[in-house]
Order: sequence, then C-alpha cells, then structure tokens
Amino acid sequence: MKKVHLLTIITFLFSSVYSQKAGHKNEIISIIPQPVSIIQEKGSFTLPYNIVIFTPKNDEVKRIAQHLSRQIKTVTNQVTIKEGTSAIPRSILLSLTGNKNIPKDGYQLKITTAGITLLANEPSGIFYGVQTLLQLFSKEIESTVIHQKPDAWVLPIATIKDHPRFGWRGLMLDVSRHFFTVAEVKNYIDQMVKYKFNLLHLHLTDDQGWRIQIKSLPKLTEVGAWRVERTGTFGTLSKPTPGEAVIYGGFYTHEDIKEIVKYAGDRFVNILPEIDVPGHSLAAIASYPELSCTPGEYYVSPGDRFMIWPGGGQHFYGLLDNTICPALEKSFEFLDRVFTEVAQLFPFEYIHMGGDETARNFWEKSEQIKALMQKENLKNLDEVQSYFVKRVEKIINSKGKKMIGWDEILDGGLAPNAAVMSWRGMKGGIEAAKQGHEVVMSPSDFAYIDYMQGDASIEPPVYSTLRLKKAYQFEPVPEGVNASLIKGGQANLWTEQVYNMRHAQYMTWPRALAIAEALWSPKDKRNWNDFATRVETHFGRLNAAQVKYAPSIYDPIFEITKKDSATIIIKLSTEIEGLSIHYSFDNSFPDNYYPVYSSPLIVPKDASALKVITYRDNKPIGRLIVMPIAEMRKRAGIK
Repeated sequence: MKKVHLLTIITFLFSSVYSQKAGHKNEIISIIPQPVSIIQEKGSFTLPYNIVIFTPKNDEVKRIAQHLSRQIKTVTNQVTIKEGTSAIPRSILLSLTGNKNIPKDGYQLKITTAGITLLANEPSGIFYGVQTLLQLFSKEIESTVIHQKPDAWVLPIATIKDHPRFGWRGLMLDVSRHFFTVAEVKNYIDQMVKYKFNLLHLHLTDDQGWRIQIKSLPKLTEVGAWRVERTGTFGTLSKPTPGEAVIYGGFYTHEDIKEIVKYAGDRFVNILPEIDVPGHSLAAIASYPELSCTPGEYYVSPGDRFMIWPGGGQHFYGLLDNTICPALEKSFEFLDRVFTEVAQLFPFEYIHMGGDETARNFWEKSEQIKALMQKENLKNLDEVQSYFVKRVEKIINSKGKKMIGWDEILDGGLAPNAAVMSWRGMKGGIEAAKQGHEVVMSPSDFAYIDYMQGDASIEPPVYSTLRLKKAYQFEPVPEGVNASLIKGGQANLWTEQVYNMRHAQYMTWPRALAIAEALWSPKDKRNWNDFATRVETHFGRLNAAQVKYAPSIYDPIFEITKKDSATIIIKLSTEIEGLSIHYSFDNSFPDNYYPVYSSPLIVPKDASALKVITYRDNKPIGRLIVMPIAEMRKRAGIK
C-alpha cells in the first residue's frame, strides 16, 4: 500500500504541465469561485465503476465522504468508504494533515492518472475541496437523473491549491416578508455551499411577519406570524379589512431551528439570526401593542404603504408607528426574553439586532421619549436610538453573544463592542473600522440581490437595478482601512417581491456567484471576461440541478437620452462580448436577419415600440425585450 501511494506521488510530481486545457475534452477548467492556484496537466482520470473513498478516523470527514459518495454514485457505480491513510490505485483519498503551508479552511487537491488525493488541515478544508472536485465533473453530476454517459465521469489531471480570502462569506435570506419552509431553507443551503458560502443570515422578523417561536412570548407566533394574503406589488397592497381571514405566513418552531442549524452545520455553514429592532417591528407590536410609544390598533402588514421613504438620506416617515419604544422598560424585558431563546437556539457567536430604517416622527411627539431624553441627557433622536442599541447590546452580551447591526447603529454613537454590517454603501463600514470595530460589507450598490438584474422593461419590478458585472466589482476592503477588521461580506436577498423559492433562486443566481468569488478568491485573480465565461458554463450545471437563474447577462443595456424635446436617442450595449443586437421599430419580431445595432438609434417619428434581441453565432441567446416609446420618453425626460 505504501509503495503504491509513493508511486502515485512520484507520477504526479513528474507529470508534464502543458496548458489550461483539459486532456479529456479540451475544455477549460471552470471553477467558481476561482481557486488560488490551478496547474492543469496532460491526461485524464476516469472514475472506475467500483471506487473506494479513504478517510481518516474523523466523523466529520466521514460525513463529507458520504456526501461525495451520494453525488458520484450511478446505477453502475459502487462507492465504498473505508478508513485509511494511504490509497489503492484509482481511488479517492481524503486526508487530514498538519501542513503549515495550507491556510485555515484551505486544501490541496491532486488528480493524477492513478487517483485523487485531497489534503487539508481541518474537515472544513476537505469539504471545500470536495466542492471543487465536484465542479471538475461534467454538469451531469448535478442531476438527480442517472446519466449513462461515460465521459461524464472523466476528470482532468490537475493540482489545485486553494484557501479563502475572507472568513465571512454570507447570503442573507429574508424569511419574514415571505415565509420559506424548512425544506426550502435546506435547499438554499445546498445550493450556496457549492460555491463555498459559509454563512446564512436569516432575517427572521419584520413588519410582515415574526418567524421564530419564542415560548415565553406565545403571541409572537400566534398573532405575529400570520397576515391577510395579498398578491401584487409590495407597498401598493391593500390593508386588512375587518374580519378578513389571517391565514398567510408561518414560523419556525424550536425544533425547526435546531434542524436547520444542524443541517447547515453539517455543511460548515453558520446561521446568523436577525431580530430587527427597534424599527421594522410591526409584527411584534401587533402581538404585544404595549411595546409601542403610540397607543393604537396594530396589524401585521401584508405589504401596504404605511411608511414613506423621502430619499436623500432622510429618515423614514411612518404613517403607522412600527417601532418598539426605547422609553419603556417593558421593551427591554421583552427583548431579554427574545434573545434568551434565540441565543440558546443558534450556536453562532453573533446575533443581529437590525437597527435600520427607524421612523422617528412618532418619537418626536412622544412624551415618554421626551422624558427619557431629559432623564438620560440625550440631545437628539439619534442618541435615543443609540441608547436603545447600547441596551440591546448589553442584553445580547449577557447571553454570551456578540452583537452586529446594520450601519444605522452608528447614529448617535456606536455600542462599545458591536460589529457593523454596512449596507448604505461602504461609508458606514469605513467609519466603524476607523473606530476599531469589526465590519461585514454588504453594500446595496454591489450586493443587494433583490434588485433587478436587467432592464426594468423585462425584469420583475423593483426600485433599482444591479447587473452581474457591477456585482463582480464588489471589493470588501476599502482603501485606507485596516483590512483585519473587515470580516468579509455578504449578498442580501430581501423578499418583499419574492413570493416563492423558484424566484428566490432567480434573484440569487448568478449574482451570488460574483459575490462568492469576491469573498473567496485572491483579488488579483479576478477577471470579468474570464468570470463571465465560467458563469456560462455554470448555467449548464444550474440547469442540470434544476435551479432557476437569471439569464440577464445576455440582455442588452439601454442608455436613453434626448437630442431635443422630440428626439429620443438610444444607445445599446452588452455585458459580455460576442453578442449581436438585432432590433425592429415596425412592431414585428426581430431575428438574426434584422438590422444589427452598431451605433446610436434615433426613434422614428411615429414608432410605438422598439423590440430587441441578442444573438450569438446566429442563434438567439437573449430574451426578446419590448421597449414602449412612451417608456423611452419618460426615461429621456420628454413630456
């Protein structure tokens, strides 16, 4: 056995490096996120029908081996898992080592004609190495359907050395605006770990629903987890009517949470729970109205307009007071109960307390708030919020946890030990880091994957757009900041307009691929054109896995201006190279025989719409987009 293992190493060491092209199909290796180092060599390894996976005497690695076994098993394959520190020919060896040259969570993957060896210092490194290994198989490995395709199980000869750039690589899933089942959350975890994400931030509470059982406060789920059902555009939906059935929603029991935490932990994913206070608390106040400074009738919002966002950096203006009152001791008694149970359910070291978008107009009128300000010598409402945040931090710290919040927790003075999640651009994160606080970057202009991914004329309507190319420009460490304080970053999927998991997938992929690479790969390895090519390869893998994604990368970008009060000028471009844009103004459907866009277009006088579609190699690849002239006039500022 030792002689065979030594022969495998010698064979590997003297293999000739020839190019980045695979020996078996002349394909470029397309791994996302891009590893630190890939050396690809001539030749290939064919997975035998009867293969052995060798593991150390380690339960976590054995569990990883079982996951790998399930992935590579076909009707004619037999996969056996054995303990062992050396391998027989044409087998897979998963090995824990004390190699100081392998950084935390890193791995070394070697594929030779004799077999596969994966080395790491921790089980997490083995897990990430397995995700890379699976990406070296053809896309059929992602399918639940058995494929009798011999070359599906042929791997290129390669050496990959890899480790993450950041320790915090997250996705946020808002389960409050729309409830997602335990099975759906597990599915989301399954997809994110393929791309080496290691944190799932669950936004558990908001105005539209309270999603976690708190046994000492039963009304939170008896009342706060349910609302009237509405379908349409968030912010325009109608309020509940008297006597209307309150049947839409759901929540996670303690057992549900334990199941999700265990499932995620088995895949090296931490769960960050968020209880969003003092704002965004309408579901809590509907359950316990005594938590409000403002007496009144409260309900769980179905998506009606009870807040006004004036823009320009101004605070929210509430038509209904959705804030937990900072002037009431019962508010902090309530939160102590909540965070006691949350801390017991989630082993992760942080708890997120929200702290964002607090409407202040009701506080301005509150005699209780005025009395609090006088008692505590608080000069303004920012300091009132800071008072609240600091008390919440003490509660969270008392449960043995650290607190993190959205960057509004900086207003009025940051709590002494708090970490900041910067969403309003990078500014809040920079300020927090300069104060010596830890930061997670999730700026809306790069990492808000609830935004539209292409032109508003074809995408489900949201208030802003974030294209894949812009997401790929995300750089978590700003210049002039202590990089050691930047824990990493995450993409956030708010679900006001996301009613189901298929649409959640569509919004997540492929933009989460860009965020994954920004958080894992070395900065100098990132290249847009190379990434875009790899993304297209992974579209095939997502198809095989039956995961929905947005093909917006193929759709043209519109830049619409005016020459004068009556003339509209249209510039078209594409995110990726090699596409031709064909168009028509005559109401017919353009194909590759129609004019090709080459220079700015002027809209004909009586045209009613522009239709465009992209082609590659004379085959349609983009979606047909219909742009009404009325919409163009609006964008150009022509009345």
